[in-house]
Amino acid sequence: MANCEGESPEPAGLDGLPPMFSIFKGEVVSVQTYGAFVRLPGYKKQGLVHVSEMSASRVENASEIVDVGEQVWIKVIGREILGDKVKLSFSMKAVNQGTGQDLDPNNVMAEQDARRRKHFKDHTSNKITLEAVLNTTCSKCSCKGHFAKDCFSAPGMQYALLPEEDDQEPQQQTSSMAMKEDSNKKKKKKKEKKMKKRKRERKESESDSSSSESKSKRHHEHSHSREFKKQKKHKHKSHKNS
Repeated sequence: MANCEGESPEPAGLDGLPPMFSIFKGEVVSVQTYGAFVRLPGYKKQGLVHVSEMSASRVENASEIVDVGEQVWIKVIGREILGDKVKLSFSMKAVNQGTGQDLDPNNVMAEQDARRRKHFKDHTSNKITLEAVLNTTCSKCSCKGHFAKDCFSAPGMQYALLPEEDDQEPQQQTSSMAMKEDSNKKKKKKKEKKMKKRKRERKESESDSSSSESKSKRHHEHSHSREFKKQKKHKHKSHKNS
């Protein structure tokens, strides 16, 4: 089944390919994360149905929608020549998968998708960087890295960009050293407390022993004086009797 709008001469290199915006029923021959390759009957060239063209809702993986060997309705939405290769782009969301009816007869959706792909395509293959923004000086706070419209500082106040991870490493090292010093101080204090406690206990034991010795000495002296008194008294009595 094909839906061709008028016949125009094919550009060089695109002859023998399915016409633009024509509708076919093809077979899924390969499923990748980013999309599925579909082979059309009567054509050697396969086309890609990107995940963004599989459903009106968001699709993360093409395997969620199709499997290898499955028959699907597609609409031809792109034909490009990239060097020696020819690239075909198909859409499943533009066709009713039950009846094959064209859901985008005016090709409005296909043209919007093509403009969006062309707008975001980077032909220079250069990475997008933030150098231009980072080198910009704010006219409001005189700081680099943002525009005046994005400045949140109050008049007269300034703020700067957050430091890199490399700048934060010395701070982490100093904090770890400070923690070690604190732990060493705590250990030293504990050791000093233990030493003081031992000295106090030693003094107390020595004082207890000395007090016990003095008591025993007093007791001995007292007993000795009593015996002396008894002996004296006994002598006195014996002298009287004589």
